[in-house]
Amino acid sequence: MKRFADLFSRLDQTTRTNAKVEALATYFAEAPESDRLWTIALLSHRRPKRTVTTTRLREWAAERANVPLWLFEEAYPIVGDLAETIALILPDPSQDSDLPLTHWIGEVRALAALDETARKARVLAAWDRLDRTERFLFNKLITGGFRMGVSQKLMTRALSRATGVPEPDLAHRLMGDWTPESTSYEGLILTPDPSADLSKPYPFYLAYQLDEGPEALGDPALWAAERKWDGIRGQLILRGAEHHLWSRGEDLMTDRFPELARLIDFVPQGTVMDGEVLAFRDDAPLTFNALQKRIGRKTVPKKLLAEAPVILMAYDLLEWEGEDIRAAPYAERRATLESLVRPLPAEAPIRLSPLVDFDGWDRLAAERERSRELCAEGVMLKRLDSPYRDGRRKGDWWKWKVDPLTVDAVMVYAQQGAGRRANLFTDFTFAVWSGGDLVPFTKAYSGLTDEEFRRITSWVRRNTLERYGPVRAVKPEHVFEIAFEGIQESTRHKSGVALRFPRMARWRHDKPPGEANTLEDLRAMLAAYG
Repeated sequence: MKRFADLFSRLDQTTRTNAKVEALATYFAEAPESDRLWTIALLSHRRPKRTVTTTRLREWAAERANVPLWLFEEAYPIVGDLAETIALILPDPSQDSDLPLTHWIGEVRALAALDETARKARVLAAWDRLDRTERFLFNKLITGGFRMGVSQKLMTRALSRATGVPEPDLAHRLMGDWTPESTSYEGLILTPDPSADLSKPYPFYLAYQLDEGPEALGDPALWAAERKWDGIRGQLILRGAEHHLWSRGEDLMTDRFPELARLIDFVPQGTVMDGEVLAFRDDAPLTFNALQKRIGRKTVPKKLLAEAPVILMAYDLLEWEGEDIRAAPYAERRATLESLVRPLPAEAPIRLSPLVDFDGWDRLAAERERSRELCAEGVMLKRLDSPYRDGRRKGDWWKWKVDPLTVDAVMVYAQQGAGRRANLFTDFTFAVWSGGDLVPFTKAYSGLTDEEFRRITSWVRRNTLERYGPVRAVKPEHVFEIAFEGIQESTRHKSGVALRFPRMARWRHDKPPGEANTLEDLRAMLAAYG
């Protein structure tokens, strides 16, 4: 654990990418193999499940530190992190330990099988053998909220430096349904068996946002364009007489969309396609709201299957006849995909994402403006000669999204943030007018600068009307422009609407509260875009 704690400290004390890569590469070269494997798992979001509630941890820490629970609770929001608060408040350990990370992860996982008395004894014993940084990490492992401020891409780069395995190969090896219990460092990183996991997806290629328009990309003839569909991006894998569907976040979604199982009858084995899972009926995509009803469900009732059937809108081919073809130019991959999908009958739950016809950037801009009426978010631009790469790479793929919807709203509630923003009010509730009343309709916590957050924090502290636990009701004086990607009907909210991806676009110092939008404005948007 000491070696892992030292790695964490080195990563936490620098913002320089090269320094982080060097620290990780040194660790991967020197740490025990089991610790390397668990570190890779933690950095690729494969964390142990939570085994103790945060309520119990707070109680046990306050008791061990001999401080009243109320005092601990007052300190917690100031520190901004529960694991750190506990590590700071506990007395110094009476013992020392040099046990590895793998041992302590085993301790965390073993807690799940114990009764509360035994859990408490094991946690207290662990706290008494770990120094402050080690305790912090142990607490993070218990709560299941472990983060180290390192992207998987950066971790892959460091692992490549330590092992000599090329980054793209490592990115692929780290995909799929593996855990430290199901594999070894040797089997995952150094000598993987390509046939061991037929469900393994390829790393997704991610596009950069195009903010200024496509003119700087040069000759339009070098590019293909297609719709940026508003669904769930997925990679469909057909190997070994089975099918598997992976989300971009490496979530195995196969059972959530049973309609796609029929593709086994239409698409040959040894095929991997990239595309968008869309709710689709009457040969047209439905809104994301229709698909959202199915998100998170592991079993889908027949009624919902009928209301929101899904298809795969395929737009790229990564594996064909069992061969990885990602290095081939996009134009070639697209041609092969067309030859595969176009002849399929209408009952096959798959469609070919049509290319957008344009002969100049002005024409493409006009097509982009049509996106919402087609249930799309904008257009995608892909160089005809581009390979299918891994991760977010600038140059070959761009997304040109439509401008967000916006509404002007009045801030009515404020709540403090967490982590480095624990001393600032960053989470706000906004309202619109209905008659002479302000009706809350959404929350937002991003979009302002640090300076703006400091200014609004100072104002909130001077203008609090009431307190409801951590939430403060404030004078309805400030108007903010709220940007969002979509709107839908909601029975859970008093306003009757819910926004998709709301954020604060700007602070409207120029607008008095009485000129904010109304609930009728939101309902009109719902009718147009819901």
